[in-house]
Amino acid sequence: MLPPGVDPDRIPAHIACVMDGNGRWATARGLKRTDGHAAGETALFDTVEGALDLGLRWLTVYAFSTENWRRPAEEVRYLMGFNERLLLTRRDELNDKDVRVRFIGRRDWRVPKRVQRHIDATEALTEGNKGMTLTFAFNYGGRAEVVDAVQALVREGTAADKLTEKAIRSRLYAPDMPDPDVVVRTSGEHRISNFLLWEMAYSELIFTEVLWPDFRREHLFEAVREFQRRERRFGGVEA
Repeated sequence: MLPPGVDPDRIPAHIACVMDGNGRWATARGLKRTDGHAAGETALFDTVEGALDLGLRWLTVYAFSTENWRRPAEEVRYLMGFNERLLLTRRDELNDKDVRVRFIGRRDWRVPKRVQRHIDATEALTEGNKGMTLTFAFNYGGRAEVVDAVQALVREGTAADKLTEKAIRSRLYAPDMPDPDVVVRTSGEHRISNFLLWEMAYSELIFTEVLWPDFRREHLFEAVREFQRRERRFGGVEA
């Protein structure tokens, strides 16, 4: 049963989330920043449950950006270990829920080999699942993705007049992933922070004051209600 006020005929195909505010959540409580990241796990998996309640086909979350390497070394080490632990403790649960888990980003750049192995194993375990696809943008940057796509085409000898939008899209990290209908950013920030720059050209942007560790499935449902209240014209005019 869908949440109240959600139109079953207008469920977005793809929602993407910038999970922001973990550090501020922890600081406000006198905790370490890493405690905020740990609290964000509850928010993430309650959101995943909400997405499954909606029948969402694609959910993408910003787990670690290429810019996050600039953070203090202790925090970076924690985030690498935290994401590794998530893979080990949650992948069977996601597999049991028929969730396909995928990763986009630069896997072979700075990511520890053991984390790469867990990423590969998780994708292999869940690749046959037919339910929702949960994509982690990990060691990901929107500009880096476009650069990597163009470089791949150049290495293949693609002529300049063949460098079309279709060609570039075919070399993105997940070319079969539909563009997000909705992008949600938490914590009151109003920017996209190098996330899915190519893919969100016509996404509906929703900003909330809620810090990520406090985000729950009801906030996801409200984002869907807001999406359904909007009119999408994709550059055209109302008929």
